Amino acid sequence: MTREYLMYINGEWVGAANGKTFDDYNPFTGEVLAKVPSGGREDTKQAIAAADAAFPDWSHTPPVERASYFLKAADILEKRQKELLKILNEETGAAFGVAMFQLGFTPGLLREAAAQMHGAIGEIIPADLPGAFFMTVRQPVGVVAGISPWNVPLILSLRAFTFPLAYGNTTVLKPSAETPVSGGLVIAEIFEEAGFPKGVLNVVTNAPGFSQEVGDEFVENPKVRRISFTGSTETGRWLAEKAGRHLKRVALELGGSDPLIILRDADIGYAVNAAVFGRFLHQGQVCMSSKRVIVEKPVAQEFINGFVKRAKSLKVGDPRQPDTVIGPLINQWQLNTLKDQVEEAISKGAKVLCGGKYEGLCYYPTVLTEVTADMKVFSEETFGPVAPVIIVQDADEAVAVANNSRYGLSAGIITRDFEKGLGLAERLETGMVHINDSSVLDEPQVPFGGIKESGWGRLGGRAALEEFTELRWITMQRTPRQYPF
Repeated sequence: MTREYLMYINGEWVGAANGKTFDDYNPFTGEVLAKVPSGGREDTKQAIAAADAAFPDWSHTPPVERASYFLKAADILEKRQKELLKILNEETGAAFGVAMFQLGFTPGLLREAAAQMHGAIGEIIPADLPGAFFMTVRQPVGVVAGISPWNVPLILSLRAFTFPLAYGNTTVLKPSAETPVSGGLVIAEIFEEAGFPKGVLNVVTNAPGFSQEVGDEFVENPKVRRISFTGSTETGRWLAEKAGRHLKRVALELGGSDPLIILRDADIGYAVNAAVFGRFLHQGQVCMSSKRVIVEKPVAQEFINGFVKRAKSLKVGDPRQPDTVIGPLINQWQLNTLKDQVEEAISKGAKVLCGGKYEGLCYYPTVLTEVTADMKVFSEETFGPVAPVIIVQDADEAVAVANNSRYGLSAGIITRDFEKGLGLAERLETGMVHINDSSVLDEPQVPFGGIKESGWGRLGGRAALEEFTELRWITMQRTPRQYPF
């Protein structure tokens, strides 16, 4: 049965001002899951106004009281785990593993936010001016707009606004049009049940193709003081350019072409496991997926043999089945893009060792060799279960190949020599590096983010304090100052 949802603005469940709705589809079955309001600029203005009105009281709510709401929300999220698992399966195509990862991660994210309530501290600064007392304070900025993607919506939507709320800001969230329920409306239900005051969290949804209306209002409305965006580099660049004209700060977590380097001293069995997880988790639809596997030549064949064998063994199909690993891609556009990338690589000489086929929106795990830098599977972000394997002569060449990218999000290095791994990590041009692990790793308390065209700013842990608070300098003159004139 198709459920009809409403948006959440100022503590009320409302339809779009224009009365329009859109269908939210199950990517595996093609069935309509829900009817969702197709909000626009007017709805966004109302949501921003509600957040702005709620800001004075929320920002002055004692931290211990704010923390209590987050702890309640974490408990409610855990209580609704079975229901949320079903929503993630059916709306996002998430198989059991990645759905449970989100459901395990997000209560911790809320509790970490609660733990940071007393973290917005200032300091005393020595003053050279006679009789002066200098101090800094951190204060919330006001309304923070969050824009989240469809791939891991429960985590990425919560991360867009949870820490900003913890620091005393209020927020308007715009989830992806592909995942409006798991990325926004079900979160609003949880926060409402937890008792958050009205206007603190607002959720505006829009149909596919109408995101710009909401984004333009976020950028141009002076009441929005910060924007938190996770999504593609292309959209992030557009958003940053527009925000720059308004001198508005934007935290950007964008795409990646994340390398996994396997050195000749690696435990190859472990390396295979790391590569399979890093490349095929959630059909490869993760920003930090191991999208280029770089292997030193002496162990390349052994690794490739094991990697292909494991890739072939992964179950493809219905994400509602607990043993399914590879579910559907989110939509036909993503499938077509992936097909084009693979076909272009093959036309330029890449060899397909397994996969290269699809059923419906399910693309089979694919391993490519003889991949070169002029191929899209090397230079672009591949958002699907396709693993280019690149053979190099030594570790220096591995670093050069890894850094030959406009992206710089995450990286993994598999080696038994941790000192060597640390040396390579210091040379890699990525915001995050994981030694003896895949490129896929995240926890609530860490400074998550990239460099180069993978974005700027950090969206997790105490690093988020820098993004979503204002550092202010306040002075007091204890004795009258002597002015020169």
